[in-house]
Amino acid sequence: MSVTIYHNPDCSTSRNVLALLREAGENPQVVEYLKTPPDRATLERLIAEDGMAVRDILRIKGTPYKELGLDDPALSDARLIDAILAHPILMNRPIVVTARGTRLCRPSDAVVDLLAKRPQSEYLKEDGVPFIIASGVAGGDARLAQALAGARLPTDDLSEPGRSFFSFATLAGNSVGFGGFEQYGSDVLVRSVVIEPQRRGKGIGRNVVAILLREAFDLGARTAWVLTTDASTFFGKTGFKRVERETAPASILATRQASDLCPATALLLTRAITL
Repeated sequence: MSVTIYHNPDCSTSRNVLALLREAGENPQVVEYLKTPPDRATLERLIAEDGMAVRDILRIKGTPYKELGLDDPALSDARLIDAILAHPILMNRPIVVTARGTRLCRPSDAVVDLLAKRPQSEYLKEDGVPFIIASGVAGGDARLAQALAGARLPTDDLSEPGRSFFSFATLAGNSVGFGGFEQYGSDVLVRSVVIEPQRRGKGIGRNVVAILLREAFDLGARTAWVLTTDASTFFGKTGFKRVERETAPASILATRQASDLCPATALLLTRAITL
């Protein structure tokens, strides 16, 4: 089966995905969907194969999403698809179709799971940051605990239920850090984000957070929260904004992080999870 990418050449995420496909030895069919939009049947098939809801495939930024009133939850899937067909810019990008599956590849690292053969080098994106891979790890993983302790982040509750943790590495297998979240319905508490000291200040942390949010999104989460004493500037660069604690849902305030592990002076930040 040939590989197809629904591509917008003006989008850096789309360009990065296309570049990695080619680096992996693929010669994808490139569909510039703004010039050649998919028809209804193709669009419906792509959405079904991806396993997403129609609303999840919509792009908000830089589109007439709000002007068209597409934030109305009462709109049917058929109406949303009508809007995409009339305004192809509403289709988020890039969507990649391979024998291993169909996926909206945001962030661009999401394409790695679709590759038949992964490059073995630290392949860099346009901004100089390497593609990275997330691998699930247990809360009791000694490397996770050591990294968090070294960064003076809480470790007392790592093995308690309801936590998802990941290690992150480059395509060459070099470790760059760890991160995780706790999910409570449509809310997640992002936590335990630590980057290897020699990798800090190079944009990798933003990629780690983006991948964590995608993992949470795929599990149904739509709002992320984080508590921090000294990383509010970093999380602000990833879209989080400071809020008062009383605005958080009870499930987030009842976490070990919020109730006793983080000091009362820790700031609470939040953001919507979108692709």
